[in-house]
Amino acid sequence: MGTRRSGSHHSRVVRLLRLIAAGVFTVMKRSIILCVLVLGLVELSVTRLMAQDPRLLAAATRNSGDTFPIGVRTPRGASVYAVTRPSAAELAAIDRGLTDLFAVARKNGYSKRLNYGDYSVFIATADRTQNSEGQYSPDVAIATGQYAGSVYDKGGYMYVAGLVLSLDPCAFLIAEHVKDLDRMANVVRYEGEHLVLYHNDRRRFEATKDHSKGGSHPILQ
Repeated sequence: MGTRRSGSHHSRVVRLLRLIAAGVFTVMKRSIILCVLVLGLVELSVTRLMAQDPRLLAAATRNSGDTFPIGVRTPRGASVYAVTRPSAAELAAIDRGLTDLFAVARKNGYSKRLNYGDYSVFIATADRTQNSEGQYSPDVAIATGQYAGSVYDKGGYMYVAGLVLSLDPCAFLIAEHVKDLDRMANVVRYEGEHLVLYHNDRRRFEATKDHSKGGSHPILQ
């Protein structure tokens, strides 16, 4: 009897271990499926962007030389397209910059394009991370254009913290930040100022859109 009990107990233990293993595998499999679904949604968002307005993605790629395979939303709903997956801190900095932008826009009596979902932000690889004074300054190198011969001209190219890609829909490009995310939030606010002015105060927009003629950020006080 004692031997049979031991064998029966052993069999039950083996069956239990098999059931546990099967359950763990099922959970793992479900987790893998969930990861695949999440990745699919990310890829779909970029595909949707290309279908809705391929000019945005083309403009971002043309000005930065990057591709943007990652598509996510900030906690408050702004669309973000990036070379590598943005950190939670970067996404929060984008929301913070837009929050500051909307607050100062309302202070100036503006009401259009003050929703997070109105904005698409492209995060490009920084072409430099320090300015001429050695300060942390993630910037993107672009052609000088109308800034040729100005103090910004570095020999046919210039460094910018951000760049408006489209006035409607509202989209701009900034450089990836790994620290000093307050600077990143400020860049978001400053690029957004041009877009808010375009949709609310066209005269002021025309007067401030070209920094080669003077003026700087913040425009809205």
